[in-house]
Amino acid sequence: MADGYRYLQQHLGNVYVQPTPKNSLADQTLLHTLLSHVQPSPLSTPKPSDRASPSRSAQGMYSTGHQPGPNSRLNGGNNAASRSMQMLYNHPSNASNQYTHPGHHQGIQPDHTGHGASMGHASGYSSGIIPSASPYSSNNIPNGHPGTTRGGQAQQISEEWALQLRLHKEAERAHASMSEQHSGHYFARLKAAENRGIGPSLGSASTSNVADAEDDQGVRRPHTVEKVDQRQEWFNMDMSGQGVRHLSPDLFDHYAFLKELYLASNKLSHIPAALGQLRKLTLLELSHNQITEVPPELGMCTSLKQLFLFDNQIQTLPYEMGSLFNLDVLGIEGNPLDAELKQELMEKGTKSLISFLREQAKVPLPPNPRPIIVLNEETPPSLERVKVLTWNILCEKYSTQNIYGYTPSSALTWEFRKDGILQEIRERDADFVCLQEVSVDAMREVFSPELATSGYKGVQFSRTKAKVMYDKEANAVDGCAVFYKAKKFILLDKQVIDFSTIAINRPDMKTHHDIFNRVMPKDNIGMICFFESRQTGARMIVANAHLAWEPELADVKLIQTAILMENVTKFGEKYARWPACRDKKFIQLAADEDASEALLEPQPSQEYRSNTDIPLVVCGDYNSPGDSSVYELLSKGRVAPDNPDFGGRQYGAFTRDGIEHPFHLRSTYSALDGTPDEMPFTNYVPTFNGVIDYIWYSSNSLEVLSLLGPPDMEYLRRVPGFPHYHFPSDHLHIMAEVAIKARKDKKTVPESEFSNR
Repeated sequence: MADGYRYLQQHLGNVYVQPTPKNSLADQTLLHTLLSHVQPSPLSTPKPSDRASPSRSAQGMYSTGHQPGPNSRLNGGNNAASRSMQMLYNHPSNASNQYTHPGHHQGIQPDHTGHGASMGHASGYSSGIIPSASPYSSNNIPNGHPGTTRGGQAQQISEEWALQLRLHKEAERAHASMSEQHSGHYFARLKAAENRGIGPSLGSASTSNVADAEDDQGVRRPHTVEKVDQRQEWFNMDMSGQGVRHLSPDLFDHYAFLKELYLASNKLSHIPAALGQLRKLTLLELSHNQITEVPPELGMCTSLKQLFLFDNQIQTLPYEMGSLFNLDVLGIEGNPLDAELKQELMEKGTKSLISFLREQAKVPLPPNPRPIIVLNEETPPSLERVKVLTWNILCEKYSTQNIYGYTPSSALTWEFRKDGILQEIRERDADFVCLQEVSVDAMREVFSPELATSGYKGVQFSRTKAKVMYDKEANAVDGCAVFYKAKKFILLDKQVIDFSTIAINRPDMKTHHDIFNRVMPKDNIGMICFFESRQTGARMIVANAHLAWEPELADVKLIQTAILMENVTKFGEKYARWPACRDKKFIQLAADEDASEALLEPQPSQEYRSNTDIPLVVCGDYNSPGDSSVYELLSKGRVAPDNPDFGGRQYGAFTRDGIEHPFHLRSTYSALDGTPDEMPFTNYVPTFNGVIDYIWYSSNSLEVLSLLGPPDMEYLRRVPGFPHYHFPSDHLHIMAEVAIKARKDKKTVPESEFSNR
């Protein structure tokens, strides 16, 4: 900018423009308009020493050779606006093409802090627009701009559209440098320092995946934590200006870790759908190609913050791009874009355009039904069969656009989602339905009355913080619930497991700070229910839990699981001595749909010698994958005191002697591991997908007959995360049908007075 003013003074006389916060942006564009009408003199070209250095350019400083003069307030003066203003470009103009720099990458100064100045665009040009710039008319834009006037009247240009035009010009300059002057890889040189660790790290320049998860997903949403031995040392790739015509599948199969990908100034006419595999991308540069359409799968790249498509042949955008809720800048100028989409972008900006695409998208066709996978066809029909379903339904107060910005608002409303949840439960027709994230309000107003029409009764416990709240706030707190078919089972007992209260009251843990600092603040709960079959007299323990969600709290989840299994063991011993039921007849009402059906004569209550003899299912959202200590404890029955998940912390007897339980538990879905029907995930969001929900069963008393299979993966190729129209929660429900094994020592206990529940 300083060079430009000296140049004007030499050729036009004294030019003095004092910038103010109100007109500084217009002054800059006016200056470049003037420069475009003046034939430059070779003597006026700044020397290399006069050019701003990268660090000075990044700070908005100008040529070091500037001499004080009447316009010194523009360059380091006391005026606040001048101090914050940055150069529009850090090179002189050219009369033949005012946007083409005569030099090559020598004139493109690396701006190591330019991410913030130009909204993250990794360009070598200094930002020419300040955040507080006011809109200005097209008369101040060099050469004007099509569509910037209405009825002969100047139309104001929004700040975002001004940014669009500036970034477009920067893309043109970079293209000219590569195509006309055969310059090298500017971006590759700029990023090399980051990849070697000697420049600003990518994690510091932009938000990391974990931080994104915390910011974008709010609280209580899982995210992936990279393993130490899987550390990736570089995250950006530049293949700009290489004449690339086609992209190899290897780019998507082996480089899913990429966060920045530059493919500008090539000859690409088609972008493969496999691009959607690069779900960690935050910047994608595809300017100056021959691309005619954007693949819908691009909507899977929900981490994108900058997408540059300048100067292609794109006429429209797929509705699936509405999933790009993190996108800050969409560079689309220089394309024959649909007028409605362009107008939305010009007037309201990128965020509004993305929202428009998301909300205008049609409801997709439903996916193929999830299959029922039969594991055992030879089970005798005489054995009693029980279907168990577990599901984190996503509490209504957490289902917000702020947390699930990739989901259309109509699919996020509680009115819409609750109907989908109820429909799924009714269609599955399970005997036991274990739900997580059920609030008191939802229990009273939705699930209890609605599921009662399908023959269910239920019990619910809220998380512990509800105890210190007033009724209205407490009723909105979520918790765990268990529903059961009242015609088939009697509820004999129910217990809530308050993890934090139990932990801090254990004598062996009272003196350990880790219990108070890590376990006590988490208000997660579990619950245990004890049932008896009306028909056969068989009894069953059903446990349901929802553990802490944070990946960083692996030790807390392990302690919570240990406390759950301790209480299952304790109450199991009590239930083994539980007296028999005297009256197990179900009261048949005339209004019942199947009132004409004759109920079988109930059998007497069965007797069990120990807690491990009672059939047991342990359900819930454990927020723990298959390689976790939680999984190890449930599947193997023991965790050593030196388990890495303890992290060297002290948890009384658990870290002195280890943790163990007496039950022979297996995950129902472990039978599908390594097969085409293996469950790919139970929680599916952009920051995480994996199996963290389980149905565990006691293998000595139960056997698995069938399982509810995985979802339609073809349908999910364009769905970046749940909830969605046909998936009303961010979790999948899973269901298993088990049979109660025959007992050789089957006994009955004497009948006694016992009130049915």
